[in-house]
Formats: sequence, structure tokens, C-alpha cells
Amino acid sequence: MSVAIEIAVEAPVWMSLPDAEETIRRAVEEALTEAGETEAELGVVLTDDARIRSLNNAWRGADEATNVLSFPAPVLPLAGPRLLGDMVLAFETVAREAAAMGKPTNHHLSHLAVHGVLHLLGFDHEGDGEAAAMEDRERAILARLGVPDPYAPGDQGRKQPA
Repeated sequence: MSVAIEIAVEAPVWMSLPDAEETIRRAVEEALTEAGETEAELGVVLTDDARIRSLNNAWRGADEATNVLSFPAPVLPLAGPRLLGDMVLAFETVAREAAAMGKPTNHHLSHLAVHGVLHLLGFDHEGDGEAAAMEDRERAILARLGVPDPYAPGDQGRKQPA
């Protein structure tokens, strides 16, 4: 597998989660393996709520912070690795959601990274069928990472990531 994952730490608060980058790399690689993507490039920006709120407002018209945003690249018929796009994660929202659900932050971060990659690959959760298919993929990938089902009955984290 030839996967290039560029991670930019924009908000220093991410340093309080020392294995965040490794958690994201493992989750991204597992999601790409699941999808059969053996040559790919993507960028990950680790930011804060203020920055992601600005991006969310500009790109989705939602003036609020969110956990993860994905910006898929156009599919181009070029030789070499497939450029997937960029994913942006907000520390405060990720940490707050994990605490509210009683989950380790790295488990929630793994889930959001997998979710973001699936969006970069063209998956969505607008309709019930799409949501169920995406959740099933997430469960399978996360299980291989040793992360419990984020959609398990009774789980406080039932809400689909953005």
C-alpha cells in the first residue's frame, strides 16, 4: 500500500493528545484498505472549533463548529496515487463529544477519521439506506482497529458525524 497522509497541526491544543496523529494514520489506512484504495494521497488538518466553524459556515452554510469536515478532490484521470482531498478535525468538539459519550478520545477520533475518509471516497449518509451502508462500513473498519461499535444500542454516540 502506498498511502501519503499529510497531517498539519494548526491548533497547538492537539498536542495534549500525543498519539492523535498515529491514531488518524491507522484509521485512514484501515479505511482505505477496506475500500481497496492501494495508492492514495490526502491531507488532514487538526484545528480548533473557531476555525472549523468558519469553514463549516463558508462551505456548508452552518454557522457552528462541527467535529469533522471532508473536502473531496475532483476525480482526475491521472497516473499515480489518487488524490482524495482534505479532512479537517476540530479538537474541542472531538474531545467534548468523546467525554459526553464516555469514550476514549482516541476511539472517537478513529471513528471520525474513518467517517471523513469514507466521505472523501464518495460515501454519504443523506438517506436511510446510505446511512446504514456507511455505518456498516464504519463498524467493520473500527472493529479491525479494536474500537467498539459507535452505533451500538444505548450508546450516547448514535448521532451520525457531520
